[in-house]
Parts: sequence; structure tokens; C-alpha cells
Amino acid sequence: MTSSLLSGVAFGESSGASPGKSSGGAVPEGSTAPTRILDWRDPRVTALVRELGAAPAAGDPADPVGRVDPARRIEALHRAHTWISAAVRPVYSVQDGRPVSEVLRRGRGSCSQRMAVLEAVARAYGVPTRVRGLLVDGTFWYPRFPRLRRIVPDRVLLAWPEFRIGTPASWLTVSELLGGLRPVAAERGGGFTNAGPETLFEALSRTAIDWDAAPAACPSGGGAGAACDLSAYVLADLGHYTSRDDLFARHGQTLCAPARLIADPVLGRRGAA
Repeated sequence: MTSSLLSGVAFGESSGASPGKSSGGAVPEGSTAPTRILDWRDPRVTALVRELGAAPAAGDPADPVGRVDPARRIEALHRAHTWISAAVRPVYSVQDGRPVSEVLRRGRGSCSQRMAVLEAVARAYGVPTRVRGLLVDGTFWYPRFPRLRRIVPDRVLLAWPEFRIGTPASWLTVSELLGGLRPVAAERGGGFTNAGPETLFEALSRTAIDWDAAPAACPSGGGAGAACDLSAYVLADLGHYTSRDDLFARHGQTLCAPARLIADPVLGRRGAA
């Protein structure tokens, strides 16, 4: 049993923000612009970008979306994922709207917050990003909270990042983007189970994550494919949004504001285990 009493998700309701993809509507083309959450011009974020090393600069007129040498940007984003996995401690924070600069200052963040860090770095490199909004069944998180299932929200709003990169430029999900890291860790095998110290963010470098039951996305051998396919947990597809800011403005966050205020001081320090 899950809980809907503290839900902040306004599924099907409008809050005045522009929708990402309506029935028959156009899909947003993403952006490299900073937002309140993806505040990549903040000194903490720019310092991280410098530490990660060279890639074409944001706004480079010769290579606006990585067409000239997309491999350099993909390689830089792989480095960013590795750095974030090591330097930003995984916790159960419920403040999905927290700016990336603040996540870096604290040195800890949820999977959603750490994906936002990766998005901010991508935008700083001039790679357009957008998100797909998914309502995921709360039972997906039961393995994390075996004794606290009653307080797990019945649905969780997930902002799944996508990156426009390549020659010709095309949209890659975060799982597709990080697929190049997987041969290095192939011997670890298996799909993502949402249990133990490995979080969804770390698992991206080790196994494919598919929310659509797409046969090409999951390996067919060794039983990993079944664990890779997480489509059974998807309750609704809310479409694409230019930024996670837009998604949350339209649909809210998983928990309502009072619940986030109460829960985050505790869950925001509890490490994934």
C-alpha cells in the first residue's frame, strides 16, 4: 500500500506553464539556457565544468549542438557522470526543485538532483537538454523502504533527461548517452533492482534503463533484459518539456510543499543503502 495523502503531483491539471507535448502538439527542442534549477552559470557549476576538462564551449558558433565533434561532448558528459557519482553522495532528498549549485554546495543529492547536475553540465557545454515526464508507480521504491511502505507516495514524478547530440544531431535519453560506459563495467552484469547501495543514477553507467519496453534498448541474454525493462512501473507519460523547471511548474513535485518541508531535513541526509 502506498500513500497519496501528501502528493504534490497535479496529474492532468494545468498550472499555467507551457505543456511539453500535448495530443498532436510539437515536441520541445530543448535548450542550453540556464534555469532556476539548471543554474550552470553559477560559480560552483562553472568550476566543475573547468575541472572536468575540455569540450566545446557553450555557444560555440562553430559547433552549436556538438555536430563538429560530438564525441568530445559525449566523453565530457561521461566524465561528468563519473564525477557526480563519486562526489555527490546519494540521499533521498525530496526537493526536486533545488538548484544544481546548491546540490553541489551540499555535496549530496537524490537521483533526480544528480541528473539535474548532469543536465546543467551538458548545457554549459552547449548541449541542448530536455526532460520527459513520467509518473512512476511508488511500488518501484518498495525495496528501498521495506518497513516504511505506507509512507511511499503512490506515484512519483520522474524527470528523465534527454540530450541533443551527434551527427546528425538527435535526441538521446540519459541511458543511451551513458551507454558507452557499459562495456567497461559489463562484467558486473544484471539489471537495476532499486535495492542496495546502487541507485538509479549509478546504474546508468552499468546497465540500460528502459521505460518503454523497447526491445532494442535491453540486452536479451543473461536475464538482464527483464530487469532493464521498467515499463510496467510507468503509470502515465506526461510528454516532453524544455526543462525540468517547466515540468514541475505544470505538474508539481512528488510531494506537496508542506510535506517536502517536513521530510527533506530527514530524508535529505539519509544515504541510499
